[in-house]
Amino acid sequence: MSNRNNINNVVVLTGAGVSAESGLATFRGPDGLWEGHRVEDVCTPAAFRRDAALVHAFYDARRAKLGTVEPNAAHEALARLDAEWRGELLLITQNVDDLHERAGSTRLLHMHGELAKGWCLACDERLGWTGDMGEGAICSLCGTSGRVRPDIVWFGEMPYDMDRIDEALRNADLFVSIGTSGAVYPAAGFVQTARYCGAQTLEMNLDPSLGSSFFDESRIGPAGKLVPNGSTRSSLSRSTPARCPHRGRGPRPSAD
Repeated sequence: MSNRNNINNVVVLTGAGVSAESGLATFRGPDGLWEGHRVEDVCTPAAFRRDAALVHAFYDARRAKLGTVEPNAAHEALARLDAEWRGELLLITQNVDDLHERAGSTRLLHMHGELAKGWCLACDERLGWTGDMGEGAICSLCGTSGRVRPDIVWFGEMPYDMDRIDEALRNADLFVSIGTSGAVYPAAGFVQTARYCGAQTLEMNLDPSLGSSFFDESRIGPAGKLVPNGSTRSSLSRSTPARCPHRGRGPRPSAD
C-alpha cells in the first residue's frame, strides 16, 4: 500500500466470518444448510407465506442465541476505530446480530436487517424485539396481531439503505471487507464500485473470498487477530489511494 497520508473516508463491510468467532453460525455451512435448514425454507418471503411457524421458530432460536455470545476482538477493534476516526466512516454489516452495537460501534448500518427488530406489515413500522416473536405477535405501535415478521432482508428482497451505501462507496478513500464470502450480491460487488471510484481496497478473511482478485491486498487469517492489528487509526491513515476522475459519478459496475 501507498504511504501517503490523506485517507479521510473509510467504508468497512463485515460478514458472517466476524460473528463466527463469537460462536454464531455462519450463514451457510459446507453442506449448504443454515442450522440444518435449506435457505429456501427459512429465508424467503415464499417460505414465510408457506410456513410462518417454521420461519418464526428459526429466527426465535437465532434471537435467543444472541444472549449466549459476546463481541470478540474484531468487533471491539472496529468500535475503537469508530470512536477514534476523525474522518468519515461507515460500518456496513451483512450480519443480523447486535454484536457491533454491543461492542460500541455507532456509525453502523445493517443492510440485511436485525434479529432484535420486528417489522409490522400492518403499519409498516419497525420495532425493537426481544424474546420469541411467533405467529401471534402483537405490534406495540398499532396493536395488530399476527402481522409482525422478523425485520430480516430475505432472498428476493432489497437490502436496506442502498442509496446511502452507494454514496459512501463512491466517496471512499479506503474500502475494507472483513469475514465475507464474496458470494452474495449486492455486497459482493461493493469492492468493484469502490475500486472503480478510486478507493484502495483491503480484504481480511479466514480464506480467500470469491472476490479476492478485486482487492489491492488480501490478509488471510482469523478476524479476531487481523482486525485489531489492521484497523487502528494510525495503520489505516498510512494507506492512501490515488484519486479517480470517476469518483462520485458514473455508472455502478455490474454485479455480473
